Amino acid sequence: MTEAYVALEGGHVLEGRGRVPGTSRGELVFTTAYTGYEESLTDPSYEEQVLTFSYPLIGNYGVREERFESDRVHPRAVLARELTDDVAEWLEAEGVPALDHIDTRDIVTDIRDGGAMKCGIAVGEDVTEEDAVAELEQCAGMSEHTEIGEQVSVDEPEVHGEDNGGETVTLIDCGVKGSIIDSLVERDATVHVLPHDATPEDVETTEPDVLFISNGPGDPANYEEAVSLVEEYTGEVPIAGICLGQQIVARAFGGTTEKMDFGHRGVNQPVMDKETNQVVMTTQNHGYTVADPGDRLEVSQFNVNDDTPEGLVGSDCAVITRQYHPEANPGPYDTLGFFDDVLAMADEPADSTQVAPADD
Repeated sequence: MTEAYVALEGGHVLEGRGRVPGTSRGELVFTTAYTGYEESLTDPSYEEQVLTFSYPLIGNYGVREERFESDRVHPRAVLARELTDDVAEWLEAEGVPALDHIDTRDIVTDIRDGGAMKCGIAVGEDVTEEDAVAELEQCAGMSEHTEIGEQVSVDEPEVHGEDNGGETVTLIDCGVKGSIIDSLVERDATVHVLPHDATPEDVETTEPDVLFISNGPGDPANYEEAVSLVEEYTGEVPIAGICLGQQIVARAFGGTTEKMDFGHRGVNQPVMDKETNQVVMTTQNHGYTVADPGDRLEVSQFNVNDDTPEGLVGSDCAVITRQYHPEANPGPYDTLGFFDDVLAMADEPADSTQVAPADD
């Protein structure tokens, strides 16, 4: 059996079965999703993290490229109770170390009790515990990855739905999932995807009806250019954001963000809308949250489990954001109406009060 070790912040070293050789390191997190492993593994928001699947068998329905959210696997390594050969072969082709035959229940409990933690991974025929510990000792915290946006953003502008006749959405790519772009294009929008560090001049050339800040990995404090764009266009163009995008928007409005103990990662997070008192189930993947939205943003939705903000709207300007992923791949699909609400803002004055309707 190929050797496999996980060195945890705090001193413990776990042993498992090696499935894909290699050494790696990152922030150890878990997802409770029992489907959607392809979507999770290709989600750019997992950049610089080591992903643990709490569901015991990963790979039940194979691997299909049409379900991918980006062009590569983003976690630095993968842990599971059992990985099928299909998933292991895919990860090997991607060069991502993986191990299984490990008690993921204990890992999830450790993260729940102690928070997301640094870890080191070593998998191979001749690796030792010391190899995993050496990786751990070089592991940086998520906030230290100050250039993480460059790792997941487009290098050059892209256009999707160029022949559509609907609204023009300028999307700042901080690590966008493909299904977010698809959700807008399916509603006849033309989507201009710009790099995470785009300038106002870059945005101006696209003549946006809506400025959209995407999801992505890491600390929102490290996306200063995106924060500046929101500041620049507030009151000029309607603004929307998803996940990291909500946090960036809040910071642009003078709000604050903070790191969560272990974040929200899964497909069953309950969210309540304050206006309708309706609860919807949502897909989420984030380790930071809005602590204070500032004076000009109002919390429109909140997480039933911990009361963290899940939706924001502008009190005197056209702004709408969501902390969860309304595109929902792999589901549930309770919140797809968000994209209709975003595009509807294009018909409203950007400097007017904007209270978004409840998601359908």
